[in-house]
Amino acid sequence: MWKKILLVLLAPLLLAGCATFTNLTPQRQVRNANNLYPVEVAFNTRQQSLRWDSIQPFVKVGTEFYPMRQTLMMKNRWEGLVPVPSGTNTLQYRYKFDFKYNVVGGQPQNDSVISPEYSLRILNR
Repeated sequence: MWKKILLVLLAPLLLAGCATFTNLTPQRQVRNANNLYPVEVAFNTRQQSLRWDSIQPFVKVGTEFYPMRQTLMMKNRWEGLVPVPSGTNTLQYRYKFDFKYNVVGGQPQNDSVISPEYSLRILNR
């Protein structure tokens, strides 16, 4: 009985992982003709129950979500493109990662994490 109680008390600690985002996108980019700008992020977590093969990353700009893809030969890096209208010089964005995590004695559960807000400045040259 004590083992079950201990497992119930420790389960949140095992499932809770500290997610960290490292924004690899330059804070300033030169305006280009197609108005699409690359963003890149490294995602790390100590959550051992996270199913890395289930991650679906997005860039969130306002209420819009733009899909990202995994960077070649990198397990924890993703890249994507965000549109910046020609009259806009600053863009606020976040990264959002949807994923599944394993649960002891149950089916994998859905979860997500969102990054702090970042800013991209577009330079006219």
